[in-house]
Amino acid sequence: MNKWFKQLGLAAALLFSTVSFAAETPAPAAQPEAVVAAVQAQQSEYSQLWTELKNGATGYTTSQSQFHNQPINSYDLRVLELRSGWLAPGLMLALFGMIIIFALFIMVNGISKLHHGFSGKMVRRWSKLDISIHWLGAIPCLTLILTGLTLLAGRFFLQPVVSEGFWAGVVYFAKQVHNVMAIPFMFGWLLMTLMWAKNQMPKMYDLKWFLVVGGYINFGPFKGKHPDSGFANAGEKMWFWTFALFGLVISASGMLLLFPNLFEPSRTLSLISLILHAVSAIIICAFSIVHIFMATVMSEGGMECMVSGYCDENWATQHHNLWFDEIKANGTLKYRES
Repeated sequence: MNKWFKQLGLAAALLFSTVSFAAETPAPAAQPEAVVAAVQAQQSEYSQLWTELKNGATGYTTSQSQFHNQPINSYDLRVLELRSGWLAPGLMLALFGMIIIFALFIMVNGISKLHHGFSGKMVRRWSKLDISIHWLGAIPCLTLILTGLTLLAGRFFLQPVVSEGFWAGVVYFAKQVHNVMAIPFMFGWLLMTLMWAKNQMPKMYDLKWFLVVGGYINFGPFKGKHPDSGFANAGEKMWFWTFALFGLVISASGMLLLFPNLFEPSRTLSLISLILHAVSAIIICAFSIVHIFMATVMSEGGMECMVSGYCDENWATQHHNLWFDEIKANGTLKYRES
């Protein structure tokens, strides 16, 4: 490296001297062949130097940070093309596509109503702590999806219709909010994963739940079918473990991107983290839309569970019959006092 820098410095000095001398003295007779040969030799030397740098040649610096002696960290540019060309549209499709699909499904199928209506008796299902943890993860998750969508794919649907100044402000605001909301999301993800895993273990009766689509189809041979389900049905379990797994990936990659000075990742590792972060975001986004639709629109009486912590008794017997039978048998059934 020191040899290269000396050569570059010598070349610059010679060039400066040549220009100065040419300005003060008449030019000698032109010797085009010699000039061309000299230029080609210099270009060849610079080309070799640049090739060696791109291939990972190292030198010496006084810095002691990771990769301090490597002037250029080479990486595959296709990684960036993957993120901008495929993952950005993928996140848009996960959000808007799933919303459209569910809207059409509800228009055709309708919602899942309680066959016997509301009983008026409310059964305790979640504690106040559980509700707090749920919203600790849910609110940041939704915020991260929206700000992440703006940062990753906003140039497709927002930038073309606003001024450059406004777009710059939106990007800056989205980035700050995204960074801040990442921390409570990680805490919510960790607490939910640790505290709720025991009720999310797969059971054999979960297979039947999938075979009849959970009893949510209102036509054909599936109509009126309500498979057995414990505290969590098979769909909720699939959502939980998806959230647990990809929440881990998105949290780990997010930490590398949030605190580069702490972890000092290489350029390549940072790019890999960006890709894993985006892929996990697409998957969590798609499942989140399903989860939100099922809890708020699709299942009559379902949203009450995460508002008050109680569910109607008829909702419990229709959607989680095994759990309701269990709490009746072991004496943990509690009704809300009127």
